[in-house]
Amino acid sequence: MIQPKIINNCNDGSDALPRLRIDINYWNTHDLPEFSDGPVCMTEELKYETIAKAGYSAVQDGDPALCKRNGLSYTGQFRVNQVGDLDPKLKEWVDQGYDCATIHLGWGMESEEEVHQLVEYVLNASSKSQFPIYIETHRATVTQDMWRTVQIVKKFPEIRFNGDFSHWYTGLEMVNGNWEDKLTFIQPVIDRVRFIHGRISNPGSIQVTIENQMEQPFVGHFREIWTRCFEGFLRTAKNGDYLPFTPELLPSEYYYARLIKGQNGNDIEEGDRWKEARLLCNIAKECWDDASKRMDRSITSVR
Repeated sequence: MIQPKIINNCNDGSDALPRLRIDINYWNTHDLPEFSDGPVCMTEELKYETIAKAGYSAVQDGDPALCKRNGLSYTGQFRVNQVGDLDPKLKEWVDQGYDCATIHLGWGMESEEEVHQLVEYVLNASSKSQFPIYIETHRATVTQDMWRTVQIVKKFPEIRFNGDFSHWYTGLEMVNGNWEDKLTFIQPVIDRVRFIHGRISNPGSIQVTIENQMEQPFVGHFREIWTRCFEGFLRTAKNGDYLPFTPELLPSEYYYARLIKGQNGNDIEEGDRWKEARLLCNIAKECWDDASKRMDRSITSVR
């Protein structure tokens, strides 16, 4: 077994202080409803111009050429089901100048041995290529439940994650039982999050609009998770390191955005995913500030 030397964080090679980078997933901009404030019915060229003008730094799963043309960085995403699946995609990412990538790993039906083989394969690939690869917490993957994911961390403490906690919050009904106990249990995962898919869910739906629900308990729960993720990042981050926060609000064709009846009786998305993404980014910035303050207090207390 090769001992992986994982790439802990994304790093731009600068002397800048560790930072939160605000990105967006391409599919958050796909098939937006007609009432959206975002890039509706635009050419791809105009869509990327709009993304850049909105202040995003990078696009996940976007077109590298259009990103470069508009001064945007780009990150990848992929599904890896078997050892070897990642090889051609990883070469593409490295050759085309991607910053990092997130992956769905396995289907969740693998044996413990098979899970370990898959994780080791990804860690070794990341180490050999010196390219950050973050395993996503997601349904229908090896990280689909909290218990198994924590066991993976125990076996591979060098692992790093893309945190999409909507899958656990809804799928595992995290509000049932003691919330603080569950946060404590998954803290080893939270400490290793180096990329976040911005999405908020409630106990019954994987993706919900939050514009008129900012005071709901589930919004507060995600604030706490993201703040703890940022604390975990800041605890070990070095100059030049950054954590991409990437809204990934998917359209109704993937059964994520919920549909309601519009005034004309037709089904429409319940919210504007473009506007919602900005709300999520604002929450993330507030969580970043809170995490920074918590870290300052922690440092002060140690002194």
